[in-house]
Amino acid sequence: MRGGFYSRATISDPFDMCKIASLIIGCLLLSAVAVAHEAGGTVHYLANEGVMAVHGDDKVVFDPLFNEDFGQYQRLPDHMRAALLAGDAPFDGIDAVFISHYHDDHFDPEDMLSFLRNRDDVRLYAPQQAVDAMRALAPGATNLFERVQAVDLAYGDAPAAFAMPGLRIGVVRIPHAGWPERLLDVQNLAWRITFDKGPTVLHLGDADTHDAHFAGDAAYWDAHRPNVAFPPYWYFLSRSGIDVLERLKPLLAIGIHVPIDVPEALDQRPPPPDGVDLFTTPGEMREIPGHL
Repeated sequence: MRGGFYSRATISDPFDMCKIASLIIGCLLLSAVAVAHEAGGTVHYLANEGVMAVHGDDKVVFDPLFNEDFGQYQRLPDHMRAALLAGDAPFDGIDAVFISHYHDDHFDPEDMLSFLRNRDDVRLYAPQQAVDAMRALAPGATNLFERVQAVDLAYGDAPAAFAMPGLRIGVVRIPHAGWPERLLDVQNLAWRITFDKGPTVLHLGDADTHDAHFAGDAAYWDAHRPNVAFPPYWYFLSRSGIDVLERLKPLLAIGIHVPIDVPEALDQRPPPPDGVDLFTTPGEMREIPGHL
């Protein structure tokens, strides 16, 4: 994501939108209480849109390594970065990494090559644009790319599916925020991961908030209701973003890509809606609501 935070949401009156969001998110939380009885695992916040989801011995990570914050977003602290690259706890035993799109605040090709060289038991799933950038830096790394799955979906293509031990993987291309005026060439992927006998987690990347992007694949979204979803924070601040969350019906939605200094004056920011959870501090953890 490049540019100001408020460019990502259509907000006529942020405070009114917060009231609307409070009611809707409150209903989602009541639904979660009614059906979720056991913890389904944990999620760990890295930085910006970097998240790790854990269920038993299985671990997946989204958008973990990047080097640009544009002066607005959290960056991975050095000690967490070192642990991730080395495979130290809590980042030991990672099964797969998923990349939403190739923007500098989500993905760095050189860092990902280093990660895969250090972690020879991890698979990478990424948009074709990200994989192409890695291949340009390491054209001879044939063995390494045997563990890399490039996804080359066009807008409107049917969802794709992959499988690996312990995981069922679904992916859809959803336009980057700014559609239909800009960033139309960006391969933004929404990853839906279901752990074997465990929860489903959904990472939207920088997905645009228009419900039309999701309506065409209604059966796909209805097939697996997410135990936890990670929408960009601006989803909670627009009517269209809330409409999408109503369609997806996650038991828990945790906002990511939260700016740290826009606007600079705290009293100028609209308060988060009641009941909305946000990841803002690297190292934060949450429990995943139990199975549906």
